[in-house]
Amino acid sequence: MLNWETKLKSWKNKRITRRSALSAFSSSLLLSATVFIWNTPQNSAQQQAISSTGSTTNTNSKLIASNDKKVVRIVRSKQLTALAVLEKKGTLEKRLGALGYKVEWPEFAAGPQQLEALNANGLDIASTAESPPVFSQAAGVPLVYLAANSSDGRAVSLLVPPNSPVKRFKDLKGKKVAFQKASIGHYLTVRAAEKEGLKLADVTSVFLAPPDANAAFSQGKVDAWFIWEPFVTRNVQNKVGRVLLDGGNGLRDTNNFYSTNRKFYQENPQVIKIFFEELQKAQNWSKNNRKEIAQLLAATTQLDAPTLQKMHDKYDFALVPINEKVIKKQQEVADKWYSLGLIPKKVNVRDGFLTPQQYAAFTPKEVLAKK
Repeated sequence: MLNWETKLKSWKNKRITRRSALSAFSSSLLLSATVFIWNTPQNSAQQQAISSTGSTTNTNSKLIASNDKKVVRIVRSKQLTALAVLEKKGTLEKRLGALGYKVEWPEFAAGPQQLEALNANGLDIASTAESPPVFSQAAGVPLVYLAANSSDGRAVSLLVPPNSPVKRFKDLKGKKVAFQKASIGHYLTVRAAEKEGLKLADVTSVFLAPPDANAAFSQGKVDAWFIWEPFVTRNVQNKVGRVLLDGGNGLRDTNNFYSTNRKFYQENPQVIKIFFEELQKAQNWSKNNRKEIAQLLAATTQLDAPTLQKMHDKYDFALVPINEKVIKKQQEVADKWYSLGLIPKKVNVRDGFLTPQQYAAFTPKEVLAKK
């Protein structure tokens, strides 16, 4: 177990200037990504994920030589999502298997770790909130936004201990709030602070990946934790935390995104098309089968089926067409992070988006019709 007092002191004392971030950026792309996203107390789950993806990369040639199958690595979701349903049902494996592809589902602690792996060739399709892609683009990663997903704002919550005197966000002024850096929790902390006339600097940000933050929160080392499901419901059920607020009621104003790197996009158009066709089927099934999805994902989420059925309404299970509105909002996110000094340069998010014609080539017609 990590020494949390030491770790939290370390974060409190550590200051990263824009000059040092720029220096790290110019010296090494990978180091740059590490400086502003992954320079946090790392957990064993992340290390295992990166290690496993590295192992996958190293063994790709052996797999191809032995069975002529190319490997497609899609991030594993452990939430109540259509992506988790897609993995459980196995329909994607069947379709891609017929084309000579093997599907693997590596697991990561959070979105920033996914995009580090995407850049390091350890992942092919990522699923994150709005902020990780911006931080990745700021590091010069050739990221491609493939599709947007419903925001599912109510599935992200700010937890405080059950007996905490905190009644609203402004009561956290000067207190320690934990979240994964460059995550939706980070972004919503900014939004919640501004909504009550505060700044991010008015709280003490504690950058911890979810497993580490879970331990710190349960041990009383931090005063609040902005995190997504199923961590929220598990902590509430175990009487470790209570929900102070969530991303609903307009607090969250952004989408989730599926993304890849430029090379994978250019070399695997058919794989991407099939992936979204099957994902859209899983979205529709998930939306219309509340009881069945709960039973299917009970083991994955470590929550009982009745609880998952209650959580169902927190999710919209919908792919969203990428249009100018989505791109404009993503640019606002990028500008916000730059204004806060948390990315080393201005980002033009449009560099990662495709043309309408390119999106039409692989986006399901049902999704495009939503425009």
